[in-house]
Parts: sequence; C-alpha cells; structure tokens
Amino acid sequence: MSLPNMVIWFFLLLGVSVVTVRVLGQPSTDGFISIDCGIPDGYTYTDDNTSIPYVSDGQFIDTGTSYNISASYLDDTLPRQRTTLRSFPTGARNCYTLRPVMQDGKYLIRATFTYGNYDGLHRARPDNPILFDLYIGVNLWKSINISNASFTYSTEVMTIASAEFISVCLINNGSGTPFISSLELRPLENTMYRAVNDSYSLVLYSRLNLGTTTDKTVRFPDDGYDRVWRPCRNEPDWSEVSTTSRVRNYPKDVFEAPSAVMQTAVIPANSSSLNFYWDIEDGDPASEYYVILHISELQNLTGNKMRQFDVYGIERMSPPNPHSPLYLVSDSIFGNTLETGYSRYNVSLDATTDSTLPPILNAREIYAIRPLSNVTTDIRDVDAIMAIKVQYQVKKNWMGDPCSPKDYAWDGVSCDASMIVAINLSSSGLTGVIGSSFARLKAIEYLDLSYNNLTGPIPDFLADLSSLQVLNLTGNHFNGTIPDALRSKKDKGLLVLSIDPCIDENPCPSKKNKKKITAPIIVILSVVGVVLLLVLMFIAWRLRQRVPGMTPGASARLGSEDCSGQKMDFESYPLQFESRQFTYMQLVNMTDDFVRVIGKGGFGMVYHGCSENGTEVAVKMLSESSSQGAKEFLAEAQNLTRIHHRNLVSLVGYCKDGNYLALVYEYMRRGNLRENLNGVSELGGTLSWRKRLQIALDAAQGLEYLHKGCKPPIIHRDVKTSNILLGEDLEAKIADFGLARAFHSDAHTHVSTLRVVGTPGYIDPEFHNSFQQNEKSDVYGYGVVLLELITGQPPLLPPGPETVHIAQRVASKLARGNIDDIVDARLQGEYDANSVWKVVELAMKCTAQASTQRPTMSDVVMQLKESLALVNEGIDVSQDGAFEIPGKGSVTAGPTAR
Repeated sequence: MSLPNMVIWFFLLLGVSVVTVRVLGQPSTDGFISIDCGIPDGYTYTDDNTSIPYVSDGQFIDTGTSYNISASYLDDTLPRQRTTLRSFPTGARNCYTLRPVMQDGKYLIRATFTYGNYDGLHRARPDNPILFDLYIGVNLWKSINISNASFTYSTEVMTIASAEFISVCLINNGSGTPFISSLELRPLENTMYRAVNDSYSLVLYSRLNLGTTTDKTVRFPDDGYDRVWRPCRNEPDWSEVSTTSRVRNYPKDVFEAPSAVMQTAVIPANSSSLNFYWDIEDGDPASEYYVILHISELQNLTGNKMRQFDVYGIERMSPPNPHSPLYLVSDSIFGNTLETGYSRYNVSLDATTDSTLPPILNAREIYAIRPLSNVTTDIRDVDAIMAIKVQYQVKKNWMGDPCSPKDYAWDGVSCDASMIVAINLSSSGLTGVIGSSFARLKAIEYLDLSYNNLTGPIPDFLADLSSLQVLNLTGNHFNGTIPDALRSKKDKGLLVLSIDPCIDENPCPSKKNKKKITAPIIVILSVVGVVLLLVLMFIAWRLRQRVPGMTPGASARLGSEDCSGQKMDFESYPLQFESRQFTYMQLVNMTDDFVRVIGKGGFGMVYHGCSENGTEVAVKMLSESSSQGAKEFLAEAQNLTRIHHRNLVSLVGYCKDGNYLALVYEYMRRGNLRENLNGVSELGGTLSWRKRLQIALDAAQGLEYLHKGCKPPIIHRDVKTSNILLGEDLEAKIADFGLARAFHSDAHTHVSTLRVVGTPGYIDPEFHNSFQQNEKSDVYGYGVVLLELITGQPPLLPPGPETVHIAQRVASKLARGNIDDIVDARLQGEYDANSVWKVVELAMKCTAQASTQRPTMSDVVMQLKESLALVNEGIDVSQDGAFEIPGKGSVTAGPTAR
C-alpha cells in the first residue's frame, strides 16, 4: 500500500467510531420541516416509505386555496404528498415562511408540483403549460414549467438562511395560476457543499445513482439528509459493478454520499474513457454549473492492477488530476464547469497511460450556480416588522421579504435600498399600545397609525426615531399628553405630527370629568336648540313669502323627507357659498341659451358654457322632472362648499333665482371615464394601461380625502365610472355629490337609509340587507371601477348567457390563471403583467362580499402608487399625457387639500 493511502486509512481508523455511530445508528428527522400542501389544518401523518412525519401547510402561509387532484389521476403508486395541493389564484407573490431555522445555517429545500387537473381546466399541456416563478427569499430559485398533468415536477435548492426563517415564494407572472404539492426543508452540516455561501445558492439539475439495476430511489433513511438519488439507466457502452459491502465516508466528508448509492457504479465496457453530457434547460439563466463526481473502488485490487484516471470538463477541480479511488471509501471530485459557449456541457473521465483499469463513477450531482444578487431587507428591520405583524396580527399581504424584490414589496411598506422608510397601517384594525418594535426601525421617515384602536400613552421612543418626518396618530384612543421631546420636534418643524385635538392641547378628559359636565351641557344645548328652532321657523316663513312663483310641486319636493326620515325644508337650510351667485339670465347667456348638452343625470341636463372671462364651465340645471329632487341637489351644493381637493370637481358658482336652481362647475374637457373606456368621448382613442393607473390613483386620492381629510368624514355613496370626470391632460376628479352624506358624530359608524341608493352594479352587497353604508361601501364601488379599468367592460353586461357581475366574471377567469383573458383586449398586450396582477388583486379585495375584508382608501392609494411605479420604471415615451412618477417623496401625511 502506498504512503498516501496508508495515511488516509490511518485517519479513517481514527474516525471509525464516529462513522459507525453515524452510519449504523438510525438517522434523526430533527430539524426537518415536511409540509404536505393542501391537507386540512392541524392534520399530520407519517409517510409509509420514509417514516418522515408530514404536517399541514396552514401554519406556514396565510393565503391560497386547498385542492385535491382529480380522481382520474389517482393511483396506488402515487405518494400521499402528490394528491393534494395549494393554489394561489390571487396575489402576485405568495410566500411560505419556514421556521424555525438557524440563522446562517445551511439547508436543502425541495418543492414538488403535481397538477392532476385539480381545477378542471385541463391545463398543463405542451401547448398550454402553466408557468410561474419560484423564489427562495428575494432571489430566483427556478422558473417552473408544468406541461404534463400527471407528471410530478420537483426542484431542490441548497442555500444559507439569512434570518431565523426562510421564505419560499411563488410568483404569478401572468402565465398560469401557481400551485404547490409539497415543500420540504432539510438541515445540512455547514461543512458540506462549500460552494453554498452568502453569495451563491445551488439549484439541483440532476442527482443520479449510477450502476443500479433497480428503479428504486434512494433517500431517507438511507440518506440521513433526505437527498433524493434517482436511478440512472446505464448507457449501452457502460457496464455495472457493485458490492454488498458497506462503503464508508471520510471523517468530516463534505458530501457524505450514502453507502446505498456508493455500492453501485459504472465503468466503460470497451473503452478507457467514460463520458457524459447535459444540456442547459430552456429558460435556465445559469451559465455555470457545479459538478460533483462520487467515486469509490468496489473491487479489491491485487497485484499490479491499478485504476487511475484524469477528469476533463471541470475547472478549479478538487482534488487535481489524476484520481485513484480508495477501496470501499467514498471520495469525490468537484468543481465548476468550463465555459463552452454552447448549451451543452461535456465531462469525460479518461484512464491514464499507467492505469490497467478503466475509470469508475458511482454517482454524480450537477447544480446550477445561482448568484444571490438581490439585496435583502436589513435584518434588524425584518425582525422589527415581523414583530409588528405578529403583535397586531396584521391582515395584509405581508409575506416574504418586506422590501425585495421591489416589485413585490409589502402592502403599505416603502423602502429605500434595504431599509424601511415608510409604513402605512391606517385603518388596519390595530389594537393595544404602540409596541416597542417601531423603535427598532431606525430609517423610518413616515409612519401612519391613524384610525385604529390604539390605546395607552404615546410612547417617548417615537421622539428618538431620528429620521421620522411624518407621524399620523389621529383617530385612536390614547390617553395622557404628547411627550415633551415629540412636541419639541413638532414645534421646531422637524416633525409633521397629526393627532386628535384633545391630545394635542391637553390631556383628554377622563370619563369621570365627562360625567360631571354632561348634565349642564344637555341643559344648555336644549335651550339653545329651542331658540334656534324658533328662529329657523321664522326665517323659513319669511323666505316662503319672498320667493316668487314657487310651484306646489317644487314645494313638495323641497319639503320631502331625507334618508333618515326627517323633514328637510329648503328655505330652512339656506345656501352659504363662498362661490359666485349667478342669475338665471346670466346662465342663459353663458350657455348660449342652453344649446350644447354635455351630460344628463338624475338632476337634469348639464350644459356647456363660458363665463364672461372666457373660462369654460359646466352648468347643471335642476329640472322639474328630476328623479333626485332638490334635497340631493342642495346636499351636493352644501358638500362642495366645504371640500377642496385636486381630485374633486370644483364648484364655480350657483344659481338660486326663483324656480331656477343650478350649480356651475369647472369644465372637464375629456368627459367621464365611462365614455373614455367605451371609446365614445369626443377625443377618442384607447386609454393606455399607465393612464388607466394614473386615473385610478387620482380617483382614489379624491375618495381618500373624503374619508380621511374631511371632518366629519364624507361617503360619496355613488362611486362609478360616469361620476369620474377627466380633464384635458386626463387628470381625474370625482363628481356628483348628490348622494354624499357625512357622519355627524364620532358615535356614528355608518349612514342608515330607508331606501336603496346608488347605481346597480356598484352598490355594496351588504347594503341590500342592512340599509347601512360606510366608507367601505365607497371602496366596493371603487373596486368595480378598477375592474372596469382593467377589463374595459361594464359592471353588468346586457341580458344574455353571461349576465353576471364583473367581479364574478373576473374571479372565474382568475382561476384559469391567464392575465390576458382578463385585461381589456384593446390594450393589445401593452401592459406590465406584474402591475396588472397587483391591481387585479387589489380590485378583488375591494369587491369582497364582506366589508371587513376590504381595504381602506388609504391602503388603495398606497398600493396604486406601487403599481404605477412598476409601470413608470420603464416609461414609454410614445404614450402622451401628464402623469406623476411616485417616488420616495410621494408619501404624504394624508389626503392633500388643494
């Protein structure tokens, strides 16, 4: 025996006790995470073949729908993990969070996919494949192509855990609904697979057991790490060799190939060279592969017999040529592939001139080297935002990395590089105190916690956030005062602080004090109310005497009941406009005797006009046959006097001249959104996807202002495409406030009516049962508008076989997973698929049947800005029209008044 071999055997003998325990002892599943996707929550079982326990995926993910594969695809040989799955018809990114894991630990993760026609759509064919991307953390793991309904697709990755959890994300790229059958995580020794590090992961191309004469797959418990070694059919010019003796591993072996794999091998039958090759998979971005050749001598060589060979096709190879395998000892040759410039890679094992035997190969592994190029969110910020998610049970799409990839950042979270700089949790149902986790977000600049149920004192640590510029705490239930340090930053202009007045000035009165002052206030208000009532009755009587020509019909209309059942007299509710008052004859002159009709609504006709200074205006006249009447007309007038926002139509003036009532607005040249989607506007043309997004954002900002910027807040109650007007540069403004209502006190959380109001197709489904409306009713109508912008179709189609609501039509198409079936065909495919998916998901949330499941308009604005940013990153200069590119500076403290 040569000296090098004697040294090797010496070290093997030193490690034999360790090896014996490892090999002969039963491997443990400690640290394994084995998920059978789609089985009922809480259900567990032990696999019959591997004795590995499997659990439901319910504890690892919040989204998706469970399915069974079709019965026609079931057979006795199919493993249990392949019979169920979880599908993700909504959401651009859906992530599993695998924990617990050890930060900086090394792990093998395996995902499998069996379609089995679970959705009845007969997809997964070569001519109609299902395509989606799989990410490990923030980096691409593999692009999945499912083109056979009965085949089980599998992929593995080896990677380093950058935190105490690992995210596995399925990305919908618009070519099919992502799904997954099983997900498995296996811990590796940190000394194994040294090519896996913070900069690179390894994605399995193939792992083959050579020389076996059976179809058996080797995995746990034969392989303690549960690697799957698939049998390889021998080439015609290969011969098999095998042994029944155990093949041992080196102490601290960097691969630890199992003995069951190393007991068989192949050699060239009539040659001194053993060759194999592989081709790059279609769509695989890898340009370099990591190759591991497992070798062991299975014949006890005697006399002058020698097996020695060189390996070609691998660079930076370890150990270097030549190679002489040891008897019944697992050894390995590994390195990167040589650049070939072609899509095929070749490796050859050639016997040296001194060798009396041909080369031998027991097994091989080939991995695509995947660089980890995307930057993850700073781990301190990740830990902080995860703690916030857990503390408040945040019901948002908060999965995977908060900031990266940028296209899939968390809803309501904005980032600068790897740091979180803005969080919008307004109206998110948060309860309890402001947790200390917020203090760990050192780069936070904008924090909106408004309109939740937060209690307790305002914490001092908020003043220690040196980057914080905007803090919105309004609409909560804090006690005590503003901390001095926070007040000081506000007073110095270093912080925009929004907070309820009782906190801003003094401590909020305690309940005890409130009880003491309640009785005197009631007495005073009662006296004042009686006096005011007498005064208003006198004014109303005087006004009735002075208004000439009031017809009985008009009087009846103006004295009709409002939606709460209370009498509402027009003269007792006088107009108090800052806007200009016009006479009827002035309107006649402005409109050239009402010659050009530009619209028609429930109030009557809308005419085009020009003021004396040449400004174009729209004149809305109340007709005697108006279906809505003067009450709504008056409500619109009163609302428009106190709301001012760049995305709400502006009131120029009014006319109250005898029997003539009219409102004069700014003129919106492009008409309403419905006309523009139908292509019947005067200027014609098809709205691009980017313009549709900008219009959606404009309208959302107008509604957000009504809900959050008005005191008391206002609900529009008739949000629809025909009530969204477009200006010359396609800026959008909400119009028609005849049905708008305000919440008159903090105790009122909704508006109650005695009749259904609104437009069919846009009416909140809950309203039909409760006759109550709140901000979420507007959100529903707005969601329908979003679906119209996406599809170009109206909410309700004309009578026919598809007379179903637009939300149902879109939901049925979503199940097929092809975004092209949903998007307006007139766009001719000119849109960003990721942006569309994000908006489709948002629209479906807005149109949820239960109002509690719908987002707030603040959430909608934030998500639309993110969607628009996706499009604006690649601006098409051929698309005209003004728009805003949202960026870091686009985050505001709330609705911006004009």
